[in-house]
Amino acid sequence: MKAFITGSAGFIGFHLSLKLLAAGHEVVGYDGLTPYYDVDLKRARQGILSQFETYTAVEAMLEDKHALEMSIAEAAPDVLIHLAAQAGVRYSLEHPGAYIDSNLVGTFNVLEAARATPPRHLLFASTSSVYGGNEKLPFNENDRADFPVSLYAATKKAGEALSHSYSHLFKVPTTCFRFFTVYGPWGRPDMALFKFTERILRGEAIEVYGEGQMLRDFTYIDDLVRSIELLIDCAPQEGNPVEAEGVIDTLSPVAPWRVVNIAGGQPVGLMEFIKTIERHLNVKAEKIFRPMQQGEVPATSADARLLKALTGFQPATPISFGVGEFLDWYQEYRDGKSD
Repeated sequence: MKAFITGSAGFIGFHLSLKLLAAGHEVVGYDGLTPYYDVDLKRARQGILSQFETYTAVEAMLEDKHALEMSIAEAAPDVLIHLAAQAGVRYSLEHPGAYIDSNLVGTFNVLEAARATPPRHLLFASTSSVYGGNEKLPFNENDRADFPVSLYAATKKAGEALSHSYSHLFKVPTTCFRFFTVYGPWGRPDMALFKFTERILRGEAIEVYGEGQMLRDFTYIDDLVRSIELLIDCAPQEGNPVEAEGVIDTLSPVAPWRVVNIAGGQPVGLMEFIKTIERHLNVKAEKIFRPMQQGEVPATSADARLLKALTGFQPATPISFGVGEFLDWYQEYRDGKSD
């Protein structure tokens, strides 16, 4: 199988590319290596992938329609996995244009390229943030997602809608998956686990938003990648819904398209998450409690029954293990950078 992965030097794209390469597949990785966070971290990930003869790196932006279309046409991939995006809820308050450029224009360019060079399956990364102001937990894929509370969420919901229209018009089988707070080794420096770890090890206070009352459905990176790997072989077909007890499929009535939550459905309180970091580091963190930031939601929790029905798999890695794996990687990576 040949996979074309946008965002291959990103956290999730790196792990997915590595998994597919190790399984003997060919991967073309497309990444702009933008400076949203430490580019050295992205290049280190890219360097690991480049050790595989079956990996091809393309450094270009999603907004470069010609470069993207030419790269996909040349690769003629079996599967196209669109992970690249401008991420982050808080960053969108200060740099909204980046989200329009990457998440709307960039996604449009991916869809146009898929129309010109149709893969057997197009997979698009969305987010739990699309559930926005929903108060009902757990979040089910059939719940309304019409009230985004951040620009990031709005652009991702728009991407889902765009992908559905293209799937209907051009019959490209498409799966959108909604991620829930992914964490693990090689993670992003702008995410809580990375930021908390850096500050704690430097003896600095950590800022705890939502007064520590937030709840998150954390998903360990290996579980996420395994879910995507299994979903690759679950391309939607019109008129072929999942029939499992208690599961309402999201298969479109007019297109080979569906949306799937990827999470374990076992949310953890923010303070318990911090305590897990403290236990592993054997350090008590000084905490500064802050109110909820704009664009954030108090709780996320996934209904993962559709994922389980489609793949037979559901993320289940406990926080204690996943945090420990991240901390082991973090200390090794930082030690290596200081040499």
